[in-house]
Amino acid sequence: MHAVSDLLAARALFGLSLAFHIVFAAVGVAMPLLMVLAEARALRTGSEVHRQLARRWAKGTAILFAVGAVSGTVISFELGLLWPRFMAFAGPIIGMPFSLEGFAFFAEAIFLGIYLYGWGRVSPGLHLTAGAVVAASGALSAAFVTLANAWMNSPAGFALAASGAAEEVRPLVAMFPPGWVHEVVHVLLSSYAATAFAVAGIHAYFLLRDRASAFHRAALGTAMAVGAAAALLQPLSGDLSARQVAETQPAKLAALEGQFRTERGAPLRIFGLPDMERRETRFALEIPRGLSILAFHDPQAEVKGLADFPRDEWPDTTLVHPAFQVMVGLGSLLALAGLAWAIARLRRREPGPRLLRALVALGPAGFVALEAGWLVTEWGRQPFAVRGVLRTADAVTPVHHLLLPLLLFAALYLFLAAATAALLWRQIAHGPEGDLPAAAGEGAR
Repeated sequence: MHAVSDLLAARALFGLSLAFHIVFAAVGVAMPLLMVLAEARALRTGSEVHRQLARRWAKGTAILFAVGAVSGTVISFELGLLWPRFMAFAGPIIGMPFSLEGFAFFAEAIFLGIYLYGWGRVSPGLHLTAGAVVAASGALSAAFVTLANAWMNSPAGFALAASGAAEEVRPLVAMFPPGWVHEVVHVLLSSYAATAFAVAGIHAYFLLRDRASAFHRAALGTAMAVGAAAALLQPLSGDLSARQVAETQPAKLAALEGQFRTERGAPLRIFGLPDMERRETRFALEIPRGLSILAFHDPQAEVKGLADFPRDEWPDTTLVHPAFQVMVGLGSLLALAGLAWAIARLRRREPGPRLLRALVALGPAGFVALEAGWLVTEWGRQPFAVRGVLRTADAVTPVHHLLLPLLLFAALYLFLAAATAALLWRQIAHGPEGDLPAAAGEGAR
């Protein structure tokens, strides 16, 4: 009983830390791109609105970067303290992407400092270049961490000794396991879409209150240029990722779709409640042959069900299936909103009140979908920390009484979230520096 409760507490603590950090990691990927795009527009057109926008977004990026650095440091310690057996086994194999992630993080921090304090002190071209390095470093940092996660899902680049230890390690093979491209692209697109739609929702809210604001119109246009592109590309990335999962992680695919028995022409299930005891998914809307088509592009393709795998290796489909539905559903809504925005801009129309209200409502949707997608990835790999090689129960620390640190860290994250929200609200509510009339922002249109 002790081991079970400690395992759950360790998973809950690490999961809580990651759920908190992933928001700031995504922002660290996307916000630098937004501020660089705004500054590039200012340099190209002379738009004072976009210059002010770049400065405001840079301040917000700095706040979020600082909190992300704290939460990321906590996760680094938790990897060693909560999962020492995992690190002992996996460290020599996937140490390279973790080391490169640290290099990318330090580059991001250095050039963010140059960007923040370089206004008017370095040439405009050098300043913009510093911002571009921040944006590239943030993307690389996320990519390197995702490579480690891709290896956990599809381990490669080593052999198992009779003792269970890893031998014949090939670091480059381990760094680029099967499916790594799809996973990295999917994570980066998710980060851009989630952050850009959150930013767009904020500025759409203020634009509803003041339709003449050149600042918020410029901000909305820049955010949606990134958000719409990412949201429209995400379904294509998701299709490629799903096909990769079908080939390399069939048990996860079965859990995602609530597929209990192997069949040809398997249906795609929308909604539904999986029942692991009765081995069926009830109340689902089934699209005939839909899953076979999506997973293998063949309406008669065979899809393996959970019943084909040992019962103690089943992911918990009662958790994975709903999380997957949330991710796909919200991602689809973001893609539709991105399409509506793109159509409006192609027709050279300003966004109307209905579209603005929709963007406000969808502001948090990207991060909810991002969290749901992360849960799909992690829950879908259980009961393994390294799929097929190391069980999560065998990777956890032998230390007991982990409930107390779980509660303490939960309180810490609540405090950090409240402090961050307060600081960001001060940045947003005070309005742009030297509020500009609509006439000043000809480059905003």
